[in-house]
Amino acid sequence: MILINYFARYREQLDLGGEKLPLTADLKTIEDVRRLLMARGELWREVLGESNLMCALNQELCQTDQVIEDFDEIAFFPPVTGG
Repeated sequence: MILINYFARYREQLDLGGEKLPLTADLKTIEDVRRLLMARGELWREVLGESNLMCALNQELCQTDQVIEDFDEIAFFPPVTGG
């Protein structure tokens, strides 16, 4: 089982803060999870298909090619700016 969290604008657009998904053999990386979620429909492709999407694995920033394991926590969020 993996935990997926959506933050900021993504949470609002998807109307979903987080969810749990079973870790299957075809889900090896965060990119695999992202593709699975985008297959849900146009809204999901619009939100998670952004080229500048940021992600974290177990609360550490990473790239979408990061390998995942059972009980991992994945977070998706839009780029942030400081001020």
